[in-house]
Amino acid sequence: MSRRLIGAFLLVAAGPAAATPPRAPQSDAGRLPEPRLRLKDAFEEASATTIRHGTFSVWENRGRQSARVLDLDVVVLPARGAEVGEKTCPDPVFVFAGGPGQNAAGHFRGWVDHWMRRQRDIVLVSQRGTGGNNRLEIDLPGGDENPQGYLDPIFLEEPFRTGLKKLSERFDLSQYSTWTAMDDVNDLRLALGYGRINLYGGSYGSRAVLVYIRQHGATVRTAILNGAAPMSFRNPLYHARGAQDALDLIFAECAADPKCAAAFGDLRARFKAVLERLDRGPVHATVRHPVSGKAQRVVLSREAFGEALRIVMYHDSRDVPLLIHRAHEGDFDYFAQRGAEANRAVRRSLAFGMLACVTCTEDVARIDPDSIADLTADTFLGDGRVRRQMSICQFWPQSSLAGDFDEPVRSDVPVLALSGTLDPVTPPRFGEDAVRHLKNGLHVVVPGGHGVGGPCVESVMRQFLDRGTVAGLDTSCVGKTRLPPFNLGGAGDSP
Repeated sequence: MSRRLIGAFLLVAAGPAAATPPRAPQSDAGRLPEPRLRLKDAFEEASATTIRHGTFSVWENRGRQSARVLDLDVVVLPARGAEVGEKTCPDPVFVFAGGPGQNAAGHFRGWVDHWMRRQRDIVLVSQRGTGGNNRLEIDLPGGDENPQGYLDPIFLEEPFRTGLKKLSERFDLSQYSTWTAMDDVNDLRLALGYGRINLYGGSYGSRAVLVYIRQHGATVRTAILNGAAPMSFRNPLYHARGAQDALDLIFAECAADPKCAAAFGDLRARFKAVLERLDRGPVHATVRHPVSGKAQRVVLSREAFGEALRIVMYHDSRDVPLLIHRAHEGDFDYFAQRGAEANRAVRRSLAFGMLACVTCTEDVARIDPDSIADLTADTFLGDGRVRRQMSICQFWPQSSLAGDFDEPVRSDVPVLALSGTLDPVTPPRFGEDAVRHLKNGLHVVVPGGHGVGGPCVESVMRQFLDRGTVAGLDTSCVGKTRLPPFNLGGAGDSP
Protein backbone atom coordinates (compact mmCIF):
# COMPACT_ATOMS: atom_id res chain seq x y z
CA MET A 1 0.00 0.00 0.00
CA SER A 2 1.41 3.37 -0.96
CA ARG A 3 1.81 5.89 1.85
CA ARG A 4 1.40 9.62 1.39
CA LEU A 5 3.02 10.88 4.55
CA ILE A 6 2.01 14.48 4.62
CA GLY A 7 0.59 16.53 7.43
CA ALA A 8 1.09 19.07 10.24
CA PHE A 9 -1.69 21.63 10.47
CA LEU A 10 -3.59 20.47 7.44
CA LEU A 11 -1.87 19.67 4.34
CA VAL A 12 -2.42 18.50 0.83
CA ALA A 13 0.85 18.40 -1.02
CA ALA A 14 1.23 19.72 -4.52
CA GLY A 15 2.71 16.36 -5.44
CA PRO A 16 5.68 14.24 -4.36
CA ALA A 17 8.51 16.16 -2.75
CA ALA A 18 11.16 17.44 -5.11
CA ALA A 19 14.09 19.77 -4.99
CA THR A 20 13.32 23.44 -5.45
CA PRO A 21 14.22 24.50 -9.00
CA PRO A 22 17.23 26.75 -9.52
CA ARG A 23 16.61 30.41 -8.84
CA ALA A 24 18.16 33.76 -9.64
CA PRO A 25 20.47 35.42 -7.12
CA GLN A 26 18.84 37.25 -4.23
CA SER A 27 17.54 40.67 -5.14
CA ASP A 28 19.23 43.74 -3.72
CA ALA A 29 17.48 44.99 -0.60
CA GLY A 30 15.84 48.36 -1.00
CA ARG A 31 14.61 48.18 -4.58
CA LEU A 32 12.63 45.88 -6.82
CA PRO A 33 14.69 44.51 -9.68
CA GLU A 34 13.81 45.05 -13.30
CA PRO A 35 12.29 42.89 -14.48
CA ARG A 36 10.49 41.68 -11.37
CA LEU A 37 9.64 38.40 -13.08
CA ARG A 38 12.66 36.41 -14.22
CA LEU A 39 11.86 33.12 -15.93
CA LYS A 40 13.87 30.82 -18.12
CA ASP A 41 13.07 27.64 -20.01
CA ALA A 42 14.35 24.27 -18.89
CA PHE A 43 13.85 20.79 -20.30
CA GLU A 44 12.20 18.50 -17.76
CA GLU A 45 13.47 15.01 -18.52
CA ALA A 46 10.85 13.15 -16.49
CA SER A 47 8.03 14.51 -18.63
CA ALA A 48 10.08 15.24 -21.75
CA THR A 49 8.65 18.76 -21.84
CA THR A 50 9.88 22.29 -21.39
CA ILE A 51 8.95 24.15 -18.24
CA ARG A 52 9.61 27.73 -17.17
CA HIS A 53 11.14 28.50 -13.80
CA GLY A 54 12.64 31.47 -12.00
CA THR A 55 11.65 34.10 -9.45
CA PHE A 56 9.20 36.92 -8.90
CA SER A 57 10.17 39.82 -6.64
CA VAL A 58 7.84 41.50 -4.16
CA TRP A 59 8.22 43.94 -1.30
CA GLU A 60 8.24 42.24 2.08
CA ASN A 61 6.29 45.23 3.39
CA ARG A 62 3.79 45.83 0.62
CA GLY A 63 2.30 48.90 2.29
CA ARG A 64 5.59 50.71 2.75
CA GLN A 65 7.12 49.42 -0.53
CA SER A 66 10.67 49.85 0.62
CA ALA A 67 13.50 47.99 2.31
CA ARG A 68 13.51 44.20 2.01
CA VAL A 69 12.75 42.44 -1.27
CA LEU A 70 11.53 38.84 -1.38
CA ASP A 71 12.22 36.56 -4.32
CA LEU A 72 9.45 34.01 -4.69
CA ASP A 73 10.20 30.83 -6.62
CA VAL A 74 7.91 30.39 -9.62
CA VAL A 75 7.36 27.39 -11.89
CA VAL A 76 5.08 27.55 -14.95
CA LEU A 77 4.16 24.26 -16.60
CA PRO A 78 2.89 25.20 -20.08
CA ALA A 79 -0.21 23.44 -21.37
CA ARG A 80 0.62 20.34 -23.42
CA GLY A 81 -2.44 20.27 -25.64
CA ALA A 82 -0.56 21.39 -28.72
CA GLU A 83 1.65 18.30 -28.44
CA VAL A 84 -1.35 16.04 -28.99
CA GLY A 85 -3.38 18.29 -31.24
CA GLU A 86 -5.77 19.49 -28.54
CA LYS A 87 -7.04 23.01 -28.06
CA THR A 88 -5.55 24.82 -25.06
CA CYS A 89 -7.32 27.30 -22.81
CA PRO A 90 -6.09 30.78 -21.85
CA ASP A 91 -7.04 30.44 -18.18
CA PRO A 92 -4.31 28.68 -16.16
CA VAL A 93 -4.57 26.80 -12.87
CA PHE A 94 -2.77 28.39 -9.92
CA VAL A 95 -1.94 25.82 -7.26
CA PHE A 96 -1.78 26.73 -3.56
CA ALA A 97 0.03 24.32 -1.26
CA GLY A 98 -0.86 23.29 2.27
CA GLY A 99 0.66 23.43 5.69
CA PRO A 100 0.80 26.33 6.06
CA GLY A 101 4.47 26.31 5.17
CA GLN A 102 4.79 24.05 2.14
CA ASN A 103 6.51 25.40 -0.96
CA ALA A 104 4.28 24.77 -3.98
CA ALA A 105 7.05 25.55 -6.47
CA GLY A 106 9.31 23.03 -4.75
CA HIS A 107 6.79 20.28 -5.53
CA PHE A 108 6.35 21.06 -9.21
CA ARG A 109 7.35 17.57 -10.38
CA GLY A 110 4.13 16.20 -8.94
CA TRP A 111 2.27 18.30 -11.51
CA VAL A 112 4.30 17.90 -14.72
CA ASP A 113 2.13 14.98 -15.89
CA HIS A 114 -1.12 16.12 -14.30
CA TRP A 115 -4.27 15.90 -16.41
CA MET A 116 -5.00 19.60 -15.80
CA ARG A 117 -1.92 20.42 -17.86
CA ARG A 118 -3.36 18.99 -21.08
CA GLN A 119 -5.37 22.15 -21.72
CA ARG A 120 -4.08 24.71 -19.23
CA ASP A 121 -0.86 26.13 -17.90
CA ILE A 122 -0.21 25.20 -14.28
CA VAL A 123 1.42 27.88 -12.13
CA LEU A 124 3.13 27.16 -8.82
CA VAL A 125 4.61 29.90 -6.67
CA SER A 126 6.39 29.70 -3.34
CA GLN A 127 4.07 31.63 -1.05
CA ARG A 128 6.07 34.19 0.92
CA GLY A 129 7.86 32.49 3.80
CA THR A 130 8.06 29.07 2.14
CA GLY A 131 10.91 29.31 -0.37
CA GLY A 132 13.05 31.52 -2.54
CA ASN A 133 15.27 33.77 -0.45
CA ASN A 134 12.74 33.91 2.38
CA ARG A 135 12.00 30.42 3.71
CA LEU A 136 11.16 30.83 7.41
CA GLU A 137 12.78 27.68 8.73
CA ILE A 138 12.85 26.54 12.35
CA ASP A 139 15.53 24.10 13.53
CA LEU A 140 13.25 21.57 15.21
CA PRO A 141 14.34 18.63 17.35
CA GLY A 142 14.80 15.53 15.30
CA GLY A 143 16.70 14.70 12.19
CA ASP A 144 18.13 11.69 10.49
CA GLU A 145 20.87 11.71 13.11
CA ASN A 146 18.24 11.87 15.87
CA PRO A 147 15.11 9.81 15.03
CA GLN A 148 13.84 10.28 18.57
CA GLY A 149 13.17 13.91 17.74
CA TYR A 150 10.68 12.82 15.11
CA LEU A 151 8.53 11.42 17.92
CA ASP A 152 8.87 14.42 20.24
CA PRO A 153 6.39 17.34 20.17
CA ILE A 154 6.90 19.88 17.40
CA PHE A 155 5.65 22.91 19.30
CA LEU A 156 8.25 23.31 22.01
CA GLU A 157 9.08 26.82 23.16
CA GLU A 158 12.88 26.57 23.09
CA PRO A 159 13.37 25.84 19.34
CA PHE A 160 10.77 28.43 18.41
CA ARG A 161 12.36 31.08 20.63
CA THR A 162 15.75 30.30 19.11
CA GLY A 163 14.26 30.33 15.62
CA LEU A 164 12.49 33.60 16.28
CA LYS A 165 15.74 35.26 17.31
CA LYS A 166 17.47 34.14 14.10
CA LEU A 167 14.59 34.92 11.75
CA SER A 168 13.87 38.35 13.26
CA GLU A 169 17.38 39.44 12.32
CA ARG A 170 16.53 38.93 8.64
CA PHE A 171 12.76 39.32 8.27
CA ASP A 172 9.81 41.34 9.48
CA LEU A 173 7.65 38.45 10.64
CA SER A 174 4.52 40.60 10.76
CA GLN A 175 4.43 40.58 6.94
CA TYR A 176 3.66 36.92 6.24
CA SER A 177 -0.12 36.74 6.40
CA THR A 178 -2.29 34.90 3.90
CA TRP A 179 -3.92 38.10 2.66
CA THR A 180 -0.55 39.72 1.94
CA ALA A 181 0.58 36.59 0.11
CA MET A 182 -2.56 36.60 -2.05
CA ASP A 183 -1.77 40.13 -3.19
CA ASP A 184 1.63 38.77 -4.25
CA VAL A 185 -0.14 36.11 -6.30
CA ASN A 186 -2.32 38.65 -8.06
CA ASP A 187 0.76 40.69 -8.93
CA LEU A 188 2.30 37.53 -10.38
CA ARG A 189 -0.85 36.88 -12.40
CA LEU A 190 -0.54 40.33 -13.96
CA ALA A 191 3.20 39.89 -14.61
CA LEU A 192 2.53 36.60 -16.41
CA GLY A 193 -0.11 38.27 -18.56
CA TYR A 194 -3.08 36.14 -17.50
CA GLY A 195 -6.64 37.39 -17.32
CA ARG A 196 -8.97 35.16 -15.38
CA ILE A 197 -7.47 32.17 -13.62
CA ASN A 198 -8.56 28.93 -11.95
CA LEU A 199 -7.49 28.14 -8.40
CA TYR A 200 -6.74 24.82 -6.72
CA GLY A 201 -5.96 24.59 -3.03
CA GLY A 202 -5.83 21.70 -0.62
CA SER A 203 -6.10 22.03 3.16
CA TYR A 204 -4.46 25.34 4.17
CA GLY A 205 -4.23 25.99 0.42
CA SER A 206 -8.03 26.13 0.39
CA ARG A 207 -7.86 28.94 2.97
CA ALA A 208 -5.50 30.77 0.60
CA VAL A 209 -7.96 30.23 -2.27
CA LEU A 210 -10.82 31.71 -0.27
CA VAL A 211 -8.75 34.73 0.76
CA TYR A 212 -7.71 35.27 -2.87
CA ILE A 213 -11.37 35.15 -3.91
CA ARG A 214 -12.28 37.71 -1.26
CA GLN A 215 -9.55 40.10 -2.46
CA HIS A 216 -9.43 39.42 -6.21
CA GLY A 217 -12.61 37.53 -7.02
CA ALA A 218 -13.14 39.29 -10.33
CA THR A 219 -10.03 37.55 -11.67
CA VAL A 220 -11.19 34.02 -10.74
CA ARG A 221 -12.97 31.75 -13.22
CA THR A 222 -13.30 28.68 -10.94
CA ALA A 223 -11.88 27.39 -7.66
CA ILE A 224 -11.43 23.92 -6.18
CA LEU A 225 -11.08 23.36 -2.43
CA ASN A 226 -9.82 19.91 -1.45
CA GLY A 227 -10.14 19.53 2.32
CA ALA A 228 -11.63 22.93 3.11
CA ALA A 229 -10.28 25.20 5.86
CA PRO A 230 -12.65 28.18 5.78
CA MET A 231 -12.52 31.12 8.16
CA SER A 232 -14.51 29.15 10.73
CA PHE A 233 -11.60 26.74 11.04
CA ARG A 234 -9.25 27.73 13.87
CA ASN A 235 -6.05 25.76 13.82
CA PRO A 236 -5.39 23.71 15.94
CA LEU A 237 -8.54 24.02 18.05
CA TYR A 238 -10.48 21.35 16.16
CA HIS A 239 -7.65 18.85 15.62
CA ALA A 240 -8.50 16.68 18.64
CA ARG A 241 -12.23 16.42 17.88
CA GLY A 242 -11.67 15.88 14.16
CA ALA A 243 -9.21 13.06 14.79
CA GLN A 244 -11.47 11.41 17.37
CA ASP A 245 -14.48 11.55 15.08
CA ALA A 246 -12.49 10.00 12.22
CA LEU A 247 -11.19 7.26 14.52
CA ASP A 248 -14.71 6.50 15.74
CA LEU A 249 -15.81 6.06 12.12
CA ILE A 250 -12.90 3.67 11.53
CA PHE A 251 -13.88 1.68 14.61
CA ALA A 252 -17.47 1.42 13.37
CA GLU A 253 -16.37 0.44 9.88
CA CYS A 254 -14.06 -2.26 11.21
CA ALA A 255 -16.78 -3.66 13.48
CA ALA A 256 -19.14 -3.90 10.50
CA ASP A 257 -16.49 -5.59 8.32
CA PRO A 258 -16.43 -9.35 9.07
CA LYS A 259 -12.77 -9.75 8.15
CA CYS A 260 -11.61 -6.73 10.14
CA ALA A 261 -13.73 -7.67 13.13
CA ALA A 262 -12.45 -11.24 13.06
CA ALA A 263 -8.83 -10.11 12.84
CA PHE A 264 -8.91 -7.39 15.49
CA GLY A 265 -11.92 -8.04 17.72
CA ASP A 266 -13.17 -5.13 19.79
CA LEU A 267 -10.85 -2.52 18.36
CA ARG A 268 -12.22 0.29 20.51
CA ALA A 269 -11.48 -1.68 23.69
CA ARG A 270 -8.00 -2.52 22.45
CA PHE A 271 -7.29 1.11 21.72
CA LYS A 272 -8.43 2.06 25.21
CA ALA A 273 -6.06 -0.54 26.66
CA VAL A 274 -3.16 0.87 24.65
CA LEU A 275 -3.83 4.38 25.97
CA GLU A 276 -4.04 3.07 29.52
CA ARG A 277 -0.66 1.38 29.06
CA LEU A 278 0.87 4.64 27.78
CA ASP A 279 -0.72 6.58 30.63
CA ARG A 280 1.45 4.56 33.00
CA GLY A 281 4.55 5.82 31.23
CA PRO A 282 6.30 5.83 27.86
CA VAL A 283 7.36 2.63 26.13
CA HIS A 284 10.58 1.77 24.34
CA ALA A 285 10.57 0.84 20.69
CA THR A 286 13.00 0.20 17.86
CA VAL A 287 12.89 2.03 14.54
CA ARG A 288 15.00 1.80 11.42
CA HIS A 289 17.18 4.76 10.56
CA PRO A 290 15.54 6.49 7.55
CA VAL A 291 18.76 6.43 5.52
CA SER A 292 21.04 3.68 6.79
CA GLY A 293 18.30 1.30 7.92
CA LYS A 294 20.18 0.69 11.16
CA ALA A 295 18.01 -0.17 14.16
CA GLN A 296 17.77 2.58 16.79
CA ARG A 297 15.96 2.74 20.13
CA VAL A 298 13.35 5.44 20.75
CA VAL A 299 10.85 6.32 23.46
CA LEU A 300 7.16 6.61 22.62
CA SER A 301 5.00 8.69 24.98
CA ARG A 302 1.22 8.92 25.15
CA GLU A 303 1.35 12.35 23.49
CA ALA A 304 3.66 11.14 20.73
CA PHE A 305 1.42 8.13 20.10
CA GLY A 306 -1.67 10.31 19.72
CA GLU A 307 -0.10 12.88 17.44
CA ALA A 308 1.53 10.23 15.23
CA LEU A 309 -1.78 8.39 14.90
CA ARG A 310 -3.49 11.62 13.86
CA ILE A 311 -0.93 12.24 11.12
CA VAL A 312 -1.10 8.64 9.86
CA MET A 313 -4.89 8.93 9.61
CA TYR A 314 -4.56 11.76 7.09
CA HIS A 315 -4.08 9.24 4.30
CA ASP A 316 -3.65 5.75 5.76
CA SER A 317 -6.93 4.95 7.49
CA ARG A 318 -6.74 1.41 6.08
CA ASP A 319 -3.73 0.72 8.31
CA VAL A 320 -5.15 2.08 11.57
CA PRO A 321 -6.72 -1.16 12.90
CA LEU A 322 -3.48 -3.08 12.35
CA LEU A 323 -1.41 -0.36 14.01
CA ILE A 324 -3.66 -0.40 17.08
CA HIS A 325 -3.77 -4.20 17.18
CA ARG A 326 -0.01 -4.56 17.15
CA ALA A 327 0.40 -1.93 19.82
CA HIS A 328 -2.16 -3.78 21.92
CA GLU A 329 -0.13 -6.95 21.49
CA GLY A 330 2.96 -5.13 22.76
CA ASP A 331 4.55 -4.46 19.36
CA PHE A 332 5.20 -0.73 19.51
CA ASP A 333 8.04 -0.99 16.98
CA TYR A 334 5.64 -1.08 14.06
CA PHE A 335 3.73 1.95 15.30
CA ALA A 336 6.86 3.93 16.18
CA GLN A 337 8.30 3.28 12.72
CA ARG A 338 5.18 4.56 10.97
CA GLY A 339 4.93 7.53 13.31
CA ALA A 340 8.56 8.51 12.80
CA GLU A 341 8.18 8.25 9.02
CA ALA A 342 5.02 10.37 9.03
CA ASN A 343 6.50 13.06 11.26
CA ARG A 344 9.77 13.09 9.32
CA ALA A 345 7.82 13.88 6.14
CA VAL A 346 6.00 16.71 7.90
CA ARG A 347 9.14 18.31 9.33
CA ARG A 348 11.04 18.10 6.06
CA SER A 349 8.15 19.59 4.09
CA LEU A 350 7.12 22.64 6.09
CA ALA A 351 8.68 25.98 6.99
CA PHE A 352 7.49 26.15 10.59
CA GLY A 353 8.36 29.81 10.99
CA MET A 354 5.91 30.62 8.23
CA LEU A 355 3.36 28.28 9.83
CA ALA A 356 3.71 30.20 13.08
CA CYS A 357 3.31 33.56 11.31
CA VAL A 358 0.07 32.45 9.69
CA THR A 359 -1.55 30.40 12.44
CA CYS A 360 -0.68 32.68 15.37
CA THR A 361 -2.47 35.59 13.70
CA GLU A 362 -5.20 33.92 11.71
CA ASP A 363 -6.17 31.01 13.95
CA VAL A 364 -4.75 30.94 17.46
CA ALA A 365 -5.56 34.61 18.08
CA ARG A 366 -9.22 33.78 17.44
CA ILE A 367 -9.37 30.83 19.85
CA ASP A 368 -11.44 31.35 22.98
CA PRO A 369 -9.45 29.61 25.75
CA ASP A 370 -12.71 28.74 27.50
CA SER A 371 -13.73 26.59 24.51
CA ILE A 372 -10.71 24.28 24.63
CA ALA A 373 -11.90 21.96 27.38
CA ASP A 374 -15.22 21.18 25.69
CA LEU A 375 -13.73 20.73 22.23
CA THR A 376 -10.96 18.37 23.37
CA ALA A 377 -12.88 16.42 26.03
CA ASP A 378 -13.03 12.64 25.56
CA THR A 379 -10.56 12.68 22.67
CA PHE A 380 -7.40 10.60 22.43
CA LEU A 381 -5.37 13.70 21.53
CA GLY A 382 -6.58 15.89 24.40
CA ASP A 383 -5.65 19.55 24.73
CA GLY A 384 -1.85 19.20 24.56
CA ARG A 385 -1.41 20.25 20.94
CA VAL A 386 -3.61 23.33 21.09
CA ARG A 387 -2.09 24.56 24.36
CA ARG A 388 1.48 24.03 23.11
CA GLN A 389 0.77 26.00 19.96
CA MET A 390 -0.90 28.75 21.94
CA SER A 391 2.18 29.05 24.13
CA ILE A 392 4.34 29.61 21.04
CA CYS A 393 1.99 32.33 19.85
CA GLN A 394 2.33 34.20 23.12
CA PHE A 395 5.74 35.45 21.96
CA TRP A 396 5.60 35.04 18.15
CA PRO A 397 5.13 38.28 16.13
CA GLN A 398 1.72 38.68 14.55
CA SER A 399 0.26 40.55 11.63
CA SER A 400 -2.61 42.96 12.07
CA LEU A 401 -5.63 40.71 11.63
CA ALA A 402 -7.75 41.83 8.70
CA GLY A 403 -10.99 43.33 9.97
CA ASP A 404 -13.22 40.97 7.98
CA PHE A 405 -11.16 37.83 8.53
CA ASP A 406 -13.70 36.26 10.89
CA GLU A 407 -16.42 36.71 8.29
CA PRO A 408 -17.15 33.87 5.87
CA VAL A 409 -16.08 34.46 2.29
CA ARG A 410 -19.11 35.30 0.17
CA SER A 411 -18.81 35.22 -3.61
CA ASP A 412 -20.51 34.18 -6.82
CA VAL A 413 -17.30 32.54 -8.12
CA PRO A 414 -18.01 28.88 -9.01
CA VAL A 415 -16.41 26.80 -6.25
CA LEU A 416 -16.17 23.01 -5.97
CA ALA A 417 -15.43 21.84 -2.42
CA LEU A 418 -14.28 18.25 -1.88
CA SER A 419 -14.22 16.50 1.50
CA GLY A 420 -13.18 13.04 2.66
CA THR A 421 -15.50 11.07 4.91
CA LEU A 422 -12.60 10.09 7.19
CA ASP A 423 -10.66 13.34 7.12
CA PRO A 424 -9.23 13.80 10.65
CA VAL A 425 -8.32 17.47 10.24
CA THR A 426 -10.72 19.19 7.82
CA PRO A 427 -13.84 17.00 8.13
CA PRO A 428 -16.83 17.50 5.83
CA ARG A 429 -18.55 20.00 8.11
CA PHE A 430 -15.94 22.60 7.16
CA GLY A 431 -16.53 22.01 3.45
CA GLU A 432 -20.22 22.45 4.06
CA ASP A 433 -19.59 25.66 5.97
CA ALA A 434 -17.43 27.04 3.14
CA VAL A 435 -20.01 26.54 0.37
CA ARG A 436 -22.91 27.72 2.54
CA HIS A 437 -21.81 31.26 1.78
CA LEU A 438 -20.86 30.73 -1.87
CA LYS A 439 -23.68 31.44 -4.31
CA ASN A 440 -22.26 29.04 -6.90
CA GLY A 441 -20.66 26.53 -4.57
CA LEU A 442 -21.05 22.75 -4.47
CA HIS A 443 -19.84 20.43 -1.72
CA VAL A 444 -19.04 16.82 -2.63
CA VAL A 445 -18.20 14.31 0.12
CA VAL A 446 -16.15 11.35 -1.08
CA PRO A 447 -15.02 8.20 0.77
CA GLY A 448 -11.46 8.94 1.82
CA GLY A 449 -9.18 10.91 4.09
CA HIS A 450 -7.50 14.30 3.91
CA GLY A 451 -7.26 15.41 0.29
CA VAL A 452 -9.37 13.06 -1.81
CA GLY A 453 -8.46 11.79 -5.25
CA GLY A 454 -9.04 8.90 -7.61
CA PRO A 455 -10.96 8.42 -10.87
CA CYS A 456 -14.29 9.69 -9.52
CA VAL A 457 -12.86 12.88 -8.06
CA GLU A 458 -10.88 13.47 -11.24
CA SER A 459 -13.98 13.09 -13.41
CA VAL A 460 -15.89 15.62 -11.30
CA MET A 461 -13.03 18.10 -11.38
CA ARG A 462 -12.62 17.68 -15.15
CA GLN A 463 -16.29 18.47 -15.71
CA PHE A 464 -16.05 21.48 -13.44
CA LEU A 465 -12.98 22.94 -15.14
CA ASP A 466 -14.40 22.30 -18.62
CA ARG A 467 -17.79 23.86 -17.88
CA GLY A 468 -16.76 26.59 -15.46
CA THR A 469 -19.84 25.95 -13.34
CA VAL A 470 -21.10 23.54 -10.69
CA ALA A 471 -24.50 23.40 -12.36
CA GLY A 472 -25.27 20.00 -13.82
CA LEU A 473 -22.12 18.24 -12.60
CA ASP A 474 -22.49 14.46 -12.69
CA THR A 475 -21.38 13.28 -9.25
CA SER A 476 -23.11 9.88 -9.41
CA CYS A 477 -19.75 8.08 -9.26
CA VAL A 478 -19.39 9.13 -5.61
CA GLY A 479 -22.11 6.67 -4.59
CA LYS A 480 -20.17 3.86 -6.28
CA THR A 481 -16.80 4.76 -4.74
CA ARG A 482 -15.51 2.35 -2.11
CA LEU A 483 -12.51 2.56 0.16
CA PRO A 484 -9.88 -0.19 -0.17
CA PRO A 485 -10.15 -3.04 2.32
CA PHE A 486 -8.42 -2.70 5.66
CA ASN A 487 -4.83 -3.85 5.84
CA LEU A 488 -5.07 -6.99 7.95
CA GLY A 489 -1.33 -7.65 7.71
CA GLY A 490 -1.61 -11.20 8.93
CA ALA A 491 -2.77 -9.67 12.23
CA GLY A 492 0.63 -10.37 13.75
CA ASP A 493 3.07 -11.09 10.95
CA SER A 494 5.92 -8.68 10.19
CA PRO A 495 4.95 -5.83 7.86
